[in-house]
Amino acid sequence: MTEPLSYDSYDVTGSGPVLLLVPGGAGHPVGLGPLTERLAQRFTVVTYDPLGLAHGRLGLPVPDQRPADWSEGAHRVLEAVLPSDEQAYVFGTSSGGIAVLDLLARHPGRLAHVVAHEPPCVTVLPDGRERREELIGQLDGPGRPPAEGADATPMGVFLAHVLRSFSAHLPSLTASEHRLTLAVGADSRGQLLYGTGELLADRFGSRLVEFPGGHIGALDHPVEFADVLAETLLSSARTSS
Repeated sequence: MTEPLSYDSYDVTGSGPVLLLVPGGAGHPVGLGPLTERLAQRFTVVTYDPLGLAHGRLGLPVPDQRPADWSEGAHRVLEAVLPSDEQAYVFGTSSGGIAVLDLLARHPGRLAHVVAHEPPCVTVLPDGRERREELIGQLDGPGRPPAEGADATPMGVFLAHVLRSFSAHLPSLTASEHRLTLAVGADSRGQLLYGTGELLADRFGSRLVEFPGGHIGALDHPVEFADVLAETLLSSARTSS
């Protein structure tokens, strides 16, 4: 079996403790500029682009992705930017939330605290198989945008190469994981991914925190979202000190 390619593309802005951002979808950081700018007032923000889509690779062939591909790539990025005696804060949303859960399971020693926002690993639910098929059916219907070529879109890449494997992922973490916060959108109450976040928080003994907006709250409410994220991370540091 051919191993997936690794691109390890990223951007760095701001100053302060290192905060790694892992975007959702296919990992393209489109629309995250306002969030990043706000966070850069308090952190050295490292925005990971796991497939290099924002660095010239959109439209080129992409292999099917696994959460481990992104988490191992994120680890390599941290090793490149993080001083050897420091730990990083990490935030991931949607598919990026799944990747950061896997990063915490694989490389906990380099992480100070992880916030996973609405990770769609719905197979953890009691009726997870059925809910996953519903989720895929809602997102991956007729008229899917292209994943390759001049008309390729990040959504096309996500649907073709990310959605199915990521939504089947079962996080492997120990109970009472104090370095983890599950984040859910205030506007997502009663929805599938809010319930998924609640179950994960209960399973891992982690905090559950409501963030502004819904599943794309980081795009719709960037300033408020960034402030809640910063306070969540920094309060975790105060608690552990």
